[in-house]
Amino acid sequence: MTALLDALLIQVPETVESERLVLRATRAGMGPAVAEAVRESRRDLERWMAWAREARSAAESERHCREMQLRWHAREELDYCFHRRSDGALVGKGGLHTIDWSIPRFEIGYWIRSSATRQGYATEATRALCAMARAALDANRVEISCDARNAASRRVAEKCGFDLEGIRRRSRRDAAGKLADSCLYAKVFA
Repeated sequence: MTALLDALLIQVPETVESERLVLRATRAGMGPAVAEAVRESRRDLERWMAWAREARSAAESERHCREMQLRWHAREELDYCFHRRSDGALVGKGGLHTIDWSIPRFEIGYWIRSSATRQGYATEATRALCAMARAALDANRVEISCDARNAASRRVAEKCGFDLEGIRRRSRRDAAGKLADSCLYAKVFA
């Protein structure tokens, strides 16, 4: 309880910048842009992300963005929309999830819209989130968890210097509802 009370007093950056991206805290009003990006990318996302298996309306995405804003203020999740610096386009979304403030430990999650994949945005956003977690939130540990078959997410973790700590056998359900393995990557700070 004390760790959460202390976390409520931490000034979490609402904007995180990298060379090509501006990560902005997910807020009310972002729902239509998120819905459009998910609609474009649903076929690619649904294989790995359970939430992408059902189409969301713009109103449902707006509700999600508002829930993320509430969870941000409660310091339960720190969710961002990834915008391309050159034109402001939404290229992805993600943030710090599964937070344990007593350590502090954070899990980085992310997805990139289909038209922006294979351009290094997930790697760039992950590096920026990791650096922010260390500098602003005094992170001792940052994790990335993904389906063991998700080669793209595994490459992001490896490019960002995360170590594979293990493969958790039969720890998640895949798009078909079958049990699947997941990888746990981590970066630990001294």
